[in-house]
Amino acid sequence: LDAGGCTLAVIGTGPDRAYPTSHTRLQATIATEGAVLSEYLPGTPARPGHFPARNRLVAGLTLATVVVEAAQRSGALITARLAAEAGREVCAIPGSVLNPRAAGCHRLIREGVALVERPEEVLELLAPALRHQLPGLQTRLATPTEQAAPADLPACWANDADYQRLWQALGHDPISMDSLITHCGLTASEVSSMLLAMELAGIVVCVHGRYCRRP
Repeated sequence: LDAGGCTLAVIGTGPDRAYPTSHTRLQATIATEGAVLSEYLPGTPARPGHFPARNRLVAGLTLATVVVEAAQRSGALITARLAAEAGREVCAIPGSVLNPRAAGCHRLIREGVALVERPEEVLELLAPALRHQLPGLQTRLATPTEQAAPADLPACWANDADYQRLWQALGHDPISMDSLITHCGLTASEVSSMLLAMELAGIVVCVHGRYCRRP
């Protein structure tokens, strides 16, 4: 931000929340000058499992992950592993052997990730991938986005306000039961019963405990 670059932040709460709250002003600045991304509905609080889960988005958004500091057990190492599994470049900056927050970087370097000290070294690593991907990216950017036909709620529920709210909360990306309850303002038993009926009707699917509209 201080250098005038574009900063993106992937957060583990709803987009209207900052965690910790002391980062509220920072998050607002990032949203103004770059972007703040979240897969969680507004109002979703911070939960421990959200942060490792969001690391897959951090890894997937970039061609390279550069680990600046990481303890032996840290979220940064989770991001590095996810980036490697996704075929992205992983780099690490070495630090002092006396610094416990450099131990994770040294471990990554021992395991074979690229040791980098300057931004130019990261760009050199990315150059072949950029040359290979640029023609495809330019073609996809020039191609109109295909618009899927909107799915309709079956006639038997078309006039039911509760089913309408639940249907609007459901999208093509799986969403948790807790998020649906929060978004719709219904009880857990109501949402569970309605989701079961929608599953039986073939318009909703459950993916690893999360729900979405059937593609």
